[in-house]
Amino acid sequence: MIHSLFIINSTGDVVLEKHWKSVVNKSVCDYFFEAQSKLSNPDDVAPVIATPHHYLINIYRSSLYFVAVVTTEVPPLFVIEFLHRICDTFEDYFKDCSESILKEHFVIVYELLDEMLDNGFPLAVESNVLKELIKPPNLLRSITDTVTGKSTSVSDTLPTGQLSNIPWRRTGVKYTNNEAYFDITEEIDAIIDKSGTAVIAEIQGYIDCLIKLSGMPDLTLSFTNPRLLDDVSFHPCVRFKRWEAEKILSFVPPDGHFRMMSYHIGASNTVAIPVYLRHNISFRGGSSGRFEVTIGPKQTMGKSIEDVVLEVPFPKCVLNVTLTCNQGKNSFDPVSKLMTWDVGKIDPAKLPNIKGNITLQTGVPIPESNPVITVMFTIQQMAVSGLKVNRLDMYGEKYKPFKGVKYITRAGKFQVRT
Repeated sequence: MIHSLFIINSTGDVVLEKHWKSVVNKSVCDYFFEAQSKLSNPDDVAPVIATPHHYLINIYRSSLYFVAVVTTEVPPLFVIEFLHRICDTFEDYFKDCSESILKEHFVIVYELLDEMLDNGFPLAVESNVLKELIKPPNLLRSITDTVTGKSTSVSDTLPTGQLSNIPWRRTGVKYTNNEAYFDITEEIDAIIDKSGTAVIAEIQGYIDCLIKLSGMPDLTLSFTNPRLLDDVSFHPCVRFKRWEAEKILSFVPPDGHFRMMSYHIGASNTVAIPVYLRHNISFRGGSSGRFEVTIGPKQTMGKSIEDVVLEVPFPKCVLNVTLTCNQGKNSFDPVSKLMTWDVGKIDPAKLPNIKGNITLQTGVPIPESNPVITVMFTIQQMAVSGLKVNRLDMYGEKYKPFKGVKYITRAGKFQVRT
């Protein structure tokens, strides 16, 4: 399936290459560089690039391109999902997936890629299994390997879960404190028009878990309103037939961190927009303009809106903006023409406001359209869709675990047209 993998940095250097079936010449990346050179934004590179003899399937994460080379017809989403799994594994092992981190842990990176793919097909992709095969790096092991010249990170024994029908969970797990935590995170993707009406509003949500339970527990998680969820994807541990029949999540969880479920709530449902903007942006004849924006809470169920940041990309004809705000701090980059206003937490009693003047180049036509404002925010202990966990039950073990659920709402791609 996957012949080779090239990891390329933002300057076009191949940081790492790995071949499974046969060695593919590095020159195949020229097709990728050609497609990349035509675009200004690194995220805009087409995920699938066809060449005369290969397909290049790529993702962009942590300022690195992960480019997989395939020679036959394969489902592109399958390869893209696997590339994301590689990045997630690196982040799980090294806490980051940057170029410097990968160079620092070259040996473990190659060992992981060897285990994750066998002859080009995915083999061991579960974090629990991999950590039994290849131990995560630590200072003592690094010193031992340096002194002895041998790698002690690879285990001599096969993971206990590898041969079972539950490969994601190792046997003999024991904890003094048995705990299960669930983080329900929802991101709002929305476009708001000038009048404040939502042109489109969708929610991308996911449930991340931290499970520290002894033995082999069998969990069931139910929601008060599961019919909200349009499009769902699950971790392999979830029994899909039970979900289809009863809308209940039944699973034997992996040990530690994992993403149990991703879901999408489309435009068919009414999405509550938690913030509103009052804006007045105008460009007058001559060389000046006026800018004023006020942001406030709306439909937040009494929860406070935190970590609010507004970004406004001004047209190229803008020389400078002189703005004053009653909360937070603002900055303007004269090169990229990007104004950033770091608001912080919104106080409903005194709404954050920013206003001032825009300086334009003389003799240049007035911009035809106003800039689009990008808004970022976080709301703790609230799921904007209204999704709520009803109960969590455990079978197969006799102890009573501690259970915790946390809700977070964030802005995804949230834009306001002015």
